[in-house]
Amino acid sequence: MNYVFDVIVLVFLFALYGFIHSVVASEKVKVYFKKIFGKLIAFYRLLYNVFALAGLYFIWELAPHPSLQIYKLPPPYDYLVLIPQFISLVGMLWCFKYICFKEFVGLNQVDRYLRNEYSDKDLDENYTLRIEGPYKYSRHPIYFFSIIFLMFRAEMSLFYLTMFISFTAYFYIGSYYEEKKMVRLFGDDYRSYQKKVPRIFPYKILH
Repeated sequence: MNYVFDVIVLVFLFALYGFIHSVVASEKVKVYFKKIFGKLIAFYRLLYNVFALAGLYFIWELAPHPSLQIYKLPPPYDYLVLIPQFISLVGMLWCFKYICFKEFVGLNQVDRYLRNEYSDKDLDENYTLRIEGPYKYSRHPIYFFSIIFLMFRAEMSLFYLTMFISFTAYFYIGSYYEEKKMVRLFGDDYRSYQKKVPRIFPYKILH
């Protein structure tokens, strides 16, 4: 029974984290921040990422850790999980070949602000429509490769399984709101992209 309670608390904490994370990522909050602080919105993306990592650390350290072991792969099978994990890391690097990592993290925005080159029209990031490389097969390939990396484990506990399911659910929910923003920015071009390319899992490769 303790395991059930621990899982409920863990899911609640992660859902609360996801809700706050999504609200802070919304355009309404960013616009409100810009009205108050002006071009200091350039620091928003970097601070957002710092607080996101801090929130995950808070959950990891303070949430219940139901220790029920679901499986443990014996040698040498425990090393086999390294193969899909390595492939997923290569996939991540592939994704960042088509996006600017420093813009993604928030460092470029701060650099533009310090050089007095931050546009009044910008919020926290310069958005571009990417349909090259991994984006030809998945609209959110970073989420896809993250799921693959997290999925394969040599040892699975109830805590980790709950976190994995929570992360995957958040990726799907988060991508829905991200795409609403992209439709506002790019209109029919993005709607056409949605029709041609799967959201996360690139199942059309097999067709």
